[in-house]
Amino acid sequence: MTTRLNRRAAIKSAIATVVIACMPALALAEGGTLADIKARGQLTVGTEAAYEPYEFVQNGAVVGYGHDILEYMANKLGVKLVQLNLPFQGLLPGLLSHKFDFVATSVGITDERAKRFAFTEPVGEVRSMFVVNARNAAIVKPEDAVGKTVGTQMGSLAQPALQEYDRQLKAKYGKGFAEIKLLQAYPDVSVALSNGTLDVGVVPSNVLSVQVRREPGAFKTIGELGERKLLAWVVNPQDPDIRAFINRTLDEMRANGKLAELQKKWFGEPLNLPTSDYLPKGAL
Repeated sequence: MTTRLNRRAAIKSAIATVVIACMPALALAEGGTLADIKARGQLTVGTEAAYEPYEFVQNGAVVGYGHDILEYMANKLGVKLVQLNLPFQGLLPGLLSHKFDFVATSVGITDERAKRFAFTEPVGEVRSMFVVNARNAAIVKPEDAVGKTVGTQMGSLAQPALQEYDRQLKAKYGKGFAEIKLLQAYPDVSVALSNGTLDVGVVPSNVLSVQVRREPGAFKTIGELGERKLLAWVVNPQDPDIRAFINRTLDEMRANGKLAELQKKWFGEPLNLPTSDYLPKGAL
């Protein structure tokens, strides 16, 4: 299994490298200052459009919460928005090579990343939620999962947190989950909950919000796993002008109510996001 995963990661990395290398020469000049962006008449951003409702593809176009914010920014600058949909593995390396002005995708703020890249103010959050089939009346809180089959997406942020929670249950109750199943994708978790293969699933809050809209009444949450993760956009450390513009615009949208409007549109409720003290110690 490990060999297969390593091979898959290598293939995805190679694809990302090819995609970046095959970009038009024009894209090599991105980044710099706001004056550079205005002179080009184009705001170019890198996105992995695979994280609904933050950014995803619909009818062949990138849409979502992030896209709506970007449109606001492009209109403010008086330029055209070009949103490149690329594999995540190529985004941060491409940013350092100035293939685009900044990365506008949901990047988790981590200690290691924050030492190398300039994070903006948080644009969103993700919480790992315990979910059960709505017909399941026996499991009403996370501790009820002792002796049950629990699953989440393989390689996700939730996986190590779920494994740690299993260790905590064993220390407290003498036993933990009957089994932790790691599935290929979050939609597989939903299917497994529906057909009874899983007793409890762990999915991100944004994925759950989409699922609830599509299948109202199919699932219910019974708790939260770990702490929330803040998501932000990423700027080349050499381009402080661009990071300052993004942060100023987010503050402006927060003040005029536009940000809360977009959050209600895409998440069903406003998000409580910090505007200070969100970066780890030693961050750029």
